[in-house]
This record gives sequence, C-alpha cells and structure tokens, in this order.
Amino acid sequence: MTVPGITDWDDAYANIVHIPGGAEFPDRWLRDAAAFRATRAPEAVGGGEFHLPEGAPRGLMVFIHGGYWMKFGPAWFSHLAQGALARGWAVLLPGYPLAPTGTLSGMRDAVAAQVAAAAERVAGPIALTGHSAGGHLAARLICDDSPLPAPVLARIRRCLPISGLFDLRPLQQTAMRGDLGLTDEVARRESPLFHLPARDLDLHIWVGADERAVFVQQSRLIHAAWAGWPDRTDLTVEPGRHHLDVIDGLADPAHPLTEALLGGF
Repeated sequence: MTVPGITDWDDAYANIVHIPGGAEFPDRWLRDAAAFRATRAPEAVGGGEFHLPEGAPRGLMVFIHGGYWMKFGPAWFSHLAQGALARGWAVLLPGYPLAPTGTLSGMRDAVAAQVAAAAERVAGPIALTGHSAGGHLAARLICDDSPLPAPVLARIRRCLPISGLFDLRPLQQTAMRGDLGLTDEVARRESPLFHLPARDLDLHIWVGADERAVFVQQSRLIHAAWAGWPDRTDLTVEPGRHHLDVIDGLADPAHPLTEALLGGF
C-alpha cells in the first residue's frame, strides 16, 4: 500500500476547519457546561472541578480536556461529568497551565497533583480519560515516569485516551512547535510512545472513524506499541464520530464510551 507524503502538517492536524459547523462547538460546550453547573455547582480542586454523586462514590473518574494544550478549561466540559455521576462515580475535571506560558511537563504535573488531591477524598478505583491533548496527558500519567504517587497510580484501573496525541514529533512540523516548546528532546520525553505504560490496568484507545487521518494513525500507533503491557489493551474506532463530537457519549451513562470507561467495576 502506498501512502502519500504529508506536505502541510498544519492542515493535517487541523480539526475545526474540516468539520461542518466546527467553529460552533466551543460555544455549544460552554452553554451545555453552564446549564449543567446551574443544576449542581462543583467544588474546586486545584485548578479543576470536582463533582460528587448522590451517596458514596463507587470510584473516581477523571476527564482531562483538550484544546492542543493551548485552549479551553474545565468550564467548557462540566456536562461530560453527567454519565459518570449517574453511575455513582465522583468526577474530576482538572485544569492545567496552558501554553505558551505552561510547559507540557508542567501541565502533566499539575494534573497529577489534582488527581492525587481528589484521590484522597474518594476511595475505590480510578478511571482516567482525556480528549485530544487531554488524551495525551491521560496516557502520560500512566507512563513509567508518572508524577503520580505510587499508591494513586496503583488505583488507576482503566485509562481511556480519546483521540489522543501520543507521538509529538509530527507537531514539530506545525506552527504549534514554538508555543509548545517542542524541541527534539521535549518531543521525545513527552511522547507516551517513547515510554512504557503501567501494567496493572486496562488500556482502551478510542477515536472517531471520521477524524483526520493523523488522529486515527496516532491511536493505532499507541495501541500497537503498548499492546501486551497493560492487563488488557483495546482499540475502538467509533463509526460516524469526528474529533469534536467523539466525546459526547460521556454525558450519557448508557453510551458505549461511558461503558468502556466505567463498566465492570
């Protein structure tokens, strides 16, 4: 099979401009998130949002937001806590310092600190997920050099990166390189691909079938590279989903995405 070379890496990794109505998604997320918070205000944990279910939590679900490490925050995605809350899980939506002020390692460490703080308040398993740049950070937290305290890392029973970025070297060919500080050393150090994952957990890679080809490639790459290390490794390419709506299922307790993240506990 012949694969043509990529001549425009910025376009290859562009999402919004290739999705009909893509520019409207951030405002829709904000509206949905605000409407949800109006029904139940979250607590603050570090720079993140912390939501508790009715009754004793079954565990802690963590969702790390995307935005190419440069945009958005937990307040855009509060509504995605609904699925886990309905299933009896506490939910943490961490914040992190955005680039260019924030560094990739600083983002990783900020999220780890919030996960550790939330874990002190919630017993039971931890299910870790994130979207796009957040998928990268979720995978980064289960790597062999994870900044998480060992007892917290041991409680992560499932990691489900959604449309994540696992090899950062291609982004060195984009205009994001400067804002993200992607030197050769940083790109290799912060790429999950060049680490080994924790073994005692389930890994489920999730990506939309209608995404840009490079995102499907990134998901297939980490699935192949890490297969055999965790207890179980799965890959789902969800039909009919693109980069911006692939996370919508988290708001539904019965959606296959929520089931893949929380089922079996």
